[in-house]
Amino acid sequence: MQAMPVKTVAVQLQPVAQSNEYMATIKSRRSATILPQVSGLLTKILVHSGEHVKAGQALMEIDPRQQQATVASQGATERQKKALYDYDSIELGRQKKLFDAGVTSKDALDQAQQAYDNAKADYEAARGTRDVQEAQLGYYSVRAPFDGVVGDIPVHVGDYVSPQSSPTNFLTTVDQPGDLEAYIYIPTERSSQARMGLAVELYDTSGKLLEKSKIDFLSPQVDPNLQGILAKAPVRPTPDIMRNAQLIKARVIWSTKPMVVVPVLAVTRQGGQPFIYVARKQPNGQYIAAETPVTLGDTVGNSYSVTSGLNAGDQVVVSSTQFLVNGMPVSPIPG
Repeated sequence: MQAMPVKTVAVQLQPVAQSNEYMATIKSRRSATILPQVSGLLTKILVHSGEHVKAGQALMEIDPRQQQATVASQGATERQKKALYDYDSIELGRQKKLFDAGVTSKDALDQAQQAYDNAKADYEAARGTRDVQEAQLGYYSVRAPFDGVVGDIPVHVGDYVSPQSSPTNFLTTVDQPGDLEAYIYIPTERSSQARMGLAVELYDTSGKLLEKSKIDFLSPQVDPNLQGILAKAPVRPTPDIMRNAQLIKARVIWSTKPMVVVPVLAVTRQGGQPFIYVARKQPNGQYIAAETPVTLGDTVGNSYSVTSGLNAGDQVVVSSTQFLVNGMPVSPIPG
């Protein structure tokens, strides 16, 4: 049988990354969930989702009328206490002059002093209460804590909001563009291999490489719900990675080791079993196509890593593999 000319390449060892792929979530390093600090009806929503806001800008308003009435009432009480305080201050001064002139007794002076001290304490307490109520009034205007982008707004005008609401019943979120990081949950069985500085490759859902990063945080405890260890890797904002809570793929590279690597074109499958044709030299000096089952590892560019079945130096057939059968004579043409 005439030997078929085929192209071959010599198997070589190359450093191959030992890795695992996990889903990751992009999160902002500076993200605030805005919760109500007071109870009341939501009367105004002044922004919309996706809007850029400045620090201190009003986002929403909660009906303040009841609190305004409380502040007004407390202000009246403060003025009343202030009037009594002013009167007792004048009376104390008058009693001191009378006592110095020998007209009044020490007991009368002491009573005036006590009345003055009580009036002063009452006035200061009323003023403090009014300050607290005015500060509380400020919470009825919900403001941005820093420059950022408004997230989802799940509430509507007319909704009743309260500080006792569940944390999931938030008013909105504000995310600061720029400082992002990938949240990766590493399974507990890999915890012994997880360490700071591990290389991470980030991909979108279509497999496009977005960025290469490194783990800069490892949680000291296991998440009870996911049974994984939280790892974080810094991410630069790009046109592909811009949103808080965006899902991507993270490939954590544990180590690299020399492995046999073959071109993708050399791999053929039958019944799900991958195999490769090796141009094997016979005692008569001729070559045959030897069908060799292999175990494949990760892809490396346009090649497969091979964990078993091949040895360095084997001549792997990379052309006309669809026409070959096991034991068929071939004429190798080194590639």
